[in-house]
Amino acid sequence: MDDLTRTEIEAAAFRRLRQHLMQDRSDVQNIDMMNLAGFCRNCLSRWYQEAAAERGIEMTKDAAREVFYGMPYDQWKADFQTDADAGKQAAFAKAFKENVTDKA
Repeated sequence: MDDLTRTEIEAAAFRRLRQHLMQDRSDVQNIDMMNLAGFCRNCLSRWYQEAAAERGIEMTKDAAREVFYGMPYDQWKADFQTDADAGKQAAFAKAFKENVTDKA
């Protein structure tokens, strides 16, 4: 497989993942994703922002989130985010430290 084809297939897989998370399973909470998998929609938007920066494209965190979420992040939270109990919040703090803070 040539590099261009591989890149196109990877991009298609990313778009399908985004569709799955944003349309098919908007009920899945970011906190649950982070607690189970060590990443969430916000991580994906940050990776998008970082990939843009590597190519000299400046993008704010909010702009990257809007690209990924397809709407302003505050709107997404209002429409889809539910409250997390203390146990989920504690697990999130641990997962965030292990998967985001130490990696950044």
